[in-house]
Amino acid sequence: MTSFCLFLCFQGDYVWLDHKTGREFDVPVGAVVKLCDSGQIQVLDDEGQEHWIFPQNATNIKPMHPTSIHGVQDMIRLGDLNEAGILRNLLIRYNEHVIYTYTGSILVAVNPYQLLPIYTADHIRLYTNKKIGEMPPHIFAIADNCYFNMQRNNKDQCCIISGESGAGKTESTKLILQFLAAISGQHSWIEQQVLEATPILEAFGNAKTIRNDNSSRFGKYIDIHFNKRGAIEGAKIEQYLLEKSRVCRQAPDERNYHVFYCMLKGMAPEMKAKLGLGLATDYSYLTMGNCTECDGRNDLREYSSILSAMKVLMFTETEIWEISKLLAAILHMGNLRFEARTYDNLDACVVVRSPDLVTAASLMEVEPKDVMVCLTTRTLITRGESVTTPLSMNQGLDVRDAFVKGIYGRLFVWIVDKINAAIYRPPSCESSLIRRSMGLLDIFGFENFFVNSFEQLCINFANENLQQFFVRHVFKLEQKEYNLEDISWQHIEFTDNQDALDMIANKPMNIISLIDEESKFPKGTDATMLYKLNSQHKLNCNYIPPKNSYETQFGIQHFAGVVHYESRGFLEKNRDSLHTDIIQLVHSSRNKFIKQIFQADVAMGVETRKRSPTLSSQFKRSLEMLMRTLSVCQPFFVRCIKPNELKKPMLFDRELCIRQLRYSGMMETIRIRRAGYPIRYSFAEFVDRYRVLMPGIKPSHLQEDLRGTCQQILTARLGKHEDWQIGKTKIFLKDQHDMQLEIDRDKAITNKVILIQKSVRGLQARKNFLRLRSAVTVLQKAWRGYQCRKKYRIMKTGFLRLQAVCRSRKYYRSYRKTRLRVTLLQARCRGFLVRQAFARHLRAVLTIQAYTRGMIGRRLCQRLRAELQRRLQAERQRLAEEEQLRNQMTMRRAKAEAERKHQERLVQLAQQQEEREREVKEEARKKKELLEQMEREKDQPVDHSDMVDRMFGFLGDSGPLPNQDGQAPTGFEDLERSACAEEEEVLGEGLRLPEEEEEDLSQFKFSKFAATYFQGVSTHTYIRRALKQPLLFHEDEGDQLAALAVWITVLRFMGDLPEPKCQLVINDGSEKIPVMTKIYETLGKRTYKRELQELQVEEEVRWPDVQKRNSVRHKLVSLTLKRKSKITEEVARRLTEGGDYALQGNSMLEERPTSNLEKLHFIIGNGILRPTLRCVTFTSLKETLEI
Repeated sequence: MTSFCLFLCFQGDYVWLDHKTGREFDVPVGAVVKLCDSGQIQVLDDEGQEHWIFPQNATNIKPMHPTSIHGVQDMIRLGDLNEAGILRNLLIRYNEHVIYTYTGSILVAVNPYQLLPIYTADHIRLYTNKKIGEMPPHIFAIADNCYFNMQRNNKDQCCIISGESGAGKTESTKLILQFLAAISGQHSWIEQQVLEATPILEAFGNAKTIRNDNSSRFGKYIDIHFNKRGAIEGAKIEQYLLEKSRVCRQAPDERNYHVFYCMLKGMAPEMKAKLGLGLATDYSYLTMGNCTECDGRNDLREYSSILSAMKVLMFTETEIWEISKLLAAILHMGNLRFEARTYDNLDACVVVRSPDLVTAASLMEVEPKDVMVCLTTRTLITRGESVTTPLSMNQGLDVRDAFVKGIYGRLFVWIVDKINAAIYRPPSCESSLIRRSMGLLDIFGFENFFVNSFEQLCINFANENLQQFFVRHVFKLEQKEYNLEDISWQHIEFTDNQDALDMIANKPMNIISLIDEESKFPKGTDATMLYKLNSQHKLNCNYIPPKNSYETQFGIQHFAGVVHYESRGFLEKNRDSLHTDIIQLVHSSRNKFIKQIFQADVAMGVETRKRSPTLSSQFKRSLEMLMRTLSVCQPFFVRCIKPNELKKPMLFDRELCIRQLRYSGMMETIRIRRAGYPIRYSFAEFVDRYRVLMPGIKPSHLQEDLRGTCQQILTARLGKHEDWQIGKTKIFLKDQHDMQLEIDRDKAITNKVILIQKSVRGLQARKNFLRLRSAVTVLQKAWRGYQCRKKYRIMKTGFLRLQAVCRSRKYYRSYRKTRLRVTLLQARCRGFLVRQAFARHLRAVLTIQAYTRGMIGRRLCQRLRAELQRRLQAERQRLAEEEQLRNQMTMRRAKAEAERKHQERLVQLAQQQEEREREVKEEARKKKELLEQMEREKDQPVDHSDMVDRMFGFLGDSGPLPNQDGQAPTGFEDLERSACAEEEEVLGEGLRLPEEEEEDLSQFKFSKFAATYFQGVSTHTYIRRALKQPLLFHEDEGDQLAALAVWITVLRFMGDLPEPKCQLVINDGSEKIPVMTKIYETLGKRTYKRELQELQVEEEVRWPDVQKRNSVRHKLVSLTLKRKSKITEEVARRLTEGGDYALQGNSMLEERPTSNLEKLHFIIGNGILRPTLRCVTFTSLKETLEI
């Protein structure tokens, strides 16, 4: 412990350490005492640095209030009400990953530069219908209070999100939209459309800057409309001052708008090829900042999100393609190269012809030479005459950039209008309900770059207006109302930026008006504009003139600090007009989309364009309308703080943060929120809302002393000594008072509701009791009657069962007697019948046995007789041989020799007998096996392919070589003849008819028929190749093609035409369409059905019904299709029942091999069964058979 300082310090105490460096944004830092020894103090500050405090520097430390040690959720409760206390409170919470802090109802949000898990659906449910202060600070709490204040007070709300570029304004806006879409509870299509508008606007209006990876380069005000139930029913988006110059140039380490990089990453290669696109590094407009990649952004995934969002917002495929064409044209225009020339002592330039010029012109659907003329010359119209002057190279580049900026700016406006057309629902004139709205303002933050131009002046001018609105709402109006209500109040000093705002835009001869005036002069330049600004405002303390006449910069003291602006290019950007040549080029385009976005410029005349409003005047008018819109709403403020310039998480730059807190007036805001009364009600509103807290208080319109009633309620609920005040017409409360009153009101209303519910439930219970008692009485009466009836039915059933049992026993005894007699009779009858049948069967068996034995005996007798005859013959032969041999040898030897031969003949006869018996047995066995095989094959399906191959195998196989005949099928082997015999045989010679039936057939020669009827050069001789045209004339094209198909099929069937080896793929082209396809296209099913019907009618007339089954068609079908064929039943039914005659088996002409069965079906189905092709088929077969 030491006591040399003004207070006692102990180890572990927290103190304020003031370094007293004298810098503008240097404030005391928090520190903790580590050591107190020998009159010296060692402290460790919040930045982790150690310091020794000596006795002579004892005034550098001060004690810290306990509220500043661990931080508070609402900075109004800070004990150290200074900049150091505010800064340390934000630092402590930021290090704990708590980025939100309240200042009364104002939310301070520090950008974490990382994704925190505090935006889930559970957090949305936690913050729904909660008042500020009930839950920890959160952006959802502001959105919830904004939403429910709109419903409770029936007044429009607005949420103003402000801060520097990169502070997180855009992300806060998206989070509020997400919360509103979730709590509205409808999950409708319009809510999805409102949410999907954000990725489109970010893609076309946001870019990477040195301070922010997703910086909004335009301002937007989203006005969300709600119906009476609180559901989103529409929205409208207003856009302000798109930074069009970013399309043409970017600062180092910055990128162009996101959409260009997303398109080049995510577009399909074939679409990029149509647009002539490549990589981002190939385009000058995308590489000026030497940065084509952005950490943390996935351009490929973002492009998919953009396309899906466009589809949700009703962008058509054509519109998306036209937008892509214009974006691609902008990139190609940026790659145009200019070369300086001199004509007639005048500086001129030419555009070097390149593929980019041709591509850009084709995408805009204009002529390349027109683009070159537009970019290198300017047409001036004076007194009805046009004069064309050349442009220098710098002027040509400026014209190109102006054209590109004009395209992109108007395209962005068209996209915003397209989104509004999808999400905006205009109020119905017939509806008497007034819908409420909630506005979200996400506008560019205060900017101060190394080089600041006209865009930065407009952006900072908008921020000056927003700061003045904040000052006016928080300080001016509040203190003015306190004075008017005559309540006890101590005036609070605050920084007012009204003087700077007057100098920029409000007072006469302000900066905006001087820039506009100079822009309208034809000879006005940036130098003359700067001279007028200096001469008019050099004495204003908020204006900083150039140091000398050679400088082109001037400065303005803004609320956030001094900003120096480069005056060069001010007038050209302010005019924001396109030359007549560019408008004429657009007018000559064949692209309707580019004409549509330039519609207002094309419709405007030359003189009208000269008098068109400047960009600053348009922006000023838009800001005035925005301020009027905000002034009629109840505002909520979100102050976004950027913790560091490096866009890194968990890095807190003290000087940067204190500068933002200081120029935003956060210190004065905390003071006025602590001393002020943000909640105020009129007497009537207070009585009507909180009279439920005091029993016996009447409504406001029945009260005479409203002030006394209000005081009575406040005294009873808040106490006399609480810090609330009553003015002349209003009640003034603190935030905690309002929250306490609302909680008490909710409890009182809940109690009353419970009382009402209790009474209603009691009434309902009594009604239910009486109804139940009456019902129970009826039930008891009915039940008792039911029980009596039930007992009666049981007794009656018992007696009936007793009667039944007695009767059944009586009938059972009678039945058994009758059954016994019948059984005996049946046994006698059946025995008689069995004996009779047995006797009949026995006689039949005896007869069969007798006949069989007789047949066997006769066969045996015949066999024995034959054997006897053979033996007798052998004996006679022996005797004859013996008689013959006696002449040659002795009698004994002759007898022995004859006996020997006789024995040999007997043995031979025995062998022959055995051989015959074996043959008989083998024949019986084969017959048995054949019968068994026939039984097995009876139920098996017939394979027609094998059947046809067996029957027509002699035609040869279906190999690639013709004229290779095979072996004749089984049963036709006797028809095979030698080759020499075939040459001698006369082909075509039929069976000779009886002499009396012969007639002269010379006039019916086939050669004469061929010469008479064949087409072209066809003769009666047989050829082994495909025909170019049918042999006979056919009127129908389908018949002609079918005739050619039948001829090719016959050639392949006969083996004269080789089968194709593989199937060929036919490309497009009408001349390469398969013949069968043409046949199918030409011949319809109805034609052949009609021909079939005519044929059937003729047959009915010609033949009786009995002979229809023997028709040629029925025979052919019966020959080709069996019941168990593998061909589908549908084909069989059509051919058998006379169905469709359409061509079958188009594979005959397709380039693939086919079986003989398919060929046979094709010939029969298309060549024989079709009447128009029968002659052709018979002719083809005639030629084939004559070979």
